[in-house]
Amino acid sequence: MTVTLPDLPFALDALEPHISRTTLETHYGKHHRAYMDNLNKLIAGTALEGKSLEEIVQASAKDASLKGVFNNAAQVWNHTFYWNSLSPNGGGKPTGAIAERIEADFGGYDAFKEKLAAAAATQFGSGWAWLVLENGKLAITQTGNADTPMVHGQTALLTIDVWEHAYYVDYKNLRPTYIGTVIDKLLNWDFANANLAEA
Repeated sequence: MTVTLPDLPFALDALEPHISRTTLETHYGKHHRAYMDNLNKLIAGTALEGKSLEEIVQASAKDASLKGVFNNAAQVWNHTFYWNSLSPNGGGKPTGAIAERIEADFGGYDAFKEKLAAAAATQFGSGWAWLVLENGKLAITQTGNADTPMVHGQTALLTIDVWEHAYYVDYKNLRPTYIGTVIDKLLNWDFANANLAEA
């Protein structure tokens, strides 16, 4: 059994004008696919072949000899999670249980938004900003490169990809503008609520 590339949860042009079809054709169609192809080559004929993607990520996270496997497996997982963190009808203030938890754990949506935007903007180089559940409370965290919350005992609820290929076609070097647009227009609060309910 090989790791497969999941379908996007929306059409390639569904996030326009905020994220262009051109960006998605490259980001999903080339970068995400390349991580998947590389992973399948790396695990072929090994004990990891046939394992779930999450099992591969966890098994390779602490083994230096499997760094290439981890980097590609975690990037496949992170990207799939990122696509689901976006919605053409997303953004703005959340509703439901996640809204109540944001109020309780951050002191309100504005404080949450400020912390998430700062985490995404200050992640040095390539990486991710995450809304996670950790020890029963919501938290904002950053990970570099392929690192992912699951290997740190955290449950991911939402993410923003801040690798340059996520935004450079549409926003050039204006990472904060991209971040603000994702938060205000695209964050998928239904996905966050579903992840919180399953945690």
